[in-house]
Amino acid sequence: MIARRRAALLVALCLGPVPAAAQGLETSLRPLARPVASLATSGAVAPSAVTDAASVRPRLRPVRTAAAEPDYLAAVAFAVPRPPPRPRGLATGNDERAIVTAAAVLVPPSKTMTRSKKGSVCGDPSIRGEVLAPITARIKGCGVAEPVRVTSVAGVRLSEAAIMDCPTASALKAWVNKGLKPAFPKTDVVELRVAAHYSCRPRNNQTGAKISEHGKGRAIDLAAIVLDDGRVLTVGDDWGNTLRRVYKAACGIFGTTLGPGSDGYHEEHMHFDTARYRAGSYCR
Repeated sequence: MIARRRAALLVALCLGPVPAAAQGLETSLRPLARPVASLATSGAVAPSAVTDAASVRPRLRPVRTAAAEPDYLAAVAFAVPRPPPRPRGLATGNDERAIVTAAAVLVPPSKTMTRSKKGSVCGDPSIRGEVLAPITARIKGCGVAEPVRVTSVAGVRLSEAAIMDCPTASALKAWVNKGLKPAFPKTDVVELRVAAHYSCRPRNNQTGAKISEHGKGRAIDLAAIVLDDGRVLTVGDDWGNTLRRVYKAACGIFGTTLGPGSDGYHEEHMHFDTARYRAGSYCR
């Protein structure tokens, strides 16, 4: 009853005086008043009490008419906001399929994908790291439009987070899976020792030379490989058949591969970059 009176009050405040035809909405829902004479003659109460009760009883509202009902209901609907309709497919009980459907309706696909791949970059769950803001430099030719800082690839961690672009990160992952891991069938590779990654500088740090692929976020230098049995194979001290095979496997995956014996500048590390040449990959 209180709720109905409040609704009527809201209507009056928002729309002005309620039409006379609409004021009798609740009359049919209230019990009819007992005649005063019948109460007095029945002896249930004193005549004076009946008279007093009748004088303070609120007046009955006019009887509701069918023509007035739609306008009144529309006014109430306008004055009292209702919650939005529930999406189709909401779960009821323990229906798991309905729960999945409801989640798909309520959560945009892009947000769902972002949450499921948290910590990965380049759209690849096996490349871990973080996305960085574009890198710019005063020196012409340096910078990375869409850089990422990679911490591990294909389950192998990097000794330090390396900045590069996604094509280079994807190439590093392909080399780890196709060239590095197969070279150690009886043990696991757990870490790559990074010697260099993004750096705005000329090739081989030679003044006047072209900008290195390191300055474009397309290169990474590796100095050693760490195995889960505790062995650390360095390029400078352990350049044998195994490391040579690992190094040669990078040719074609990367655009350039340089190592011991290549040009005198890479005796202590392997240089991989994703530069492309018309004649094909440059491997020495």
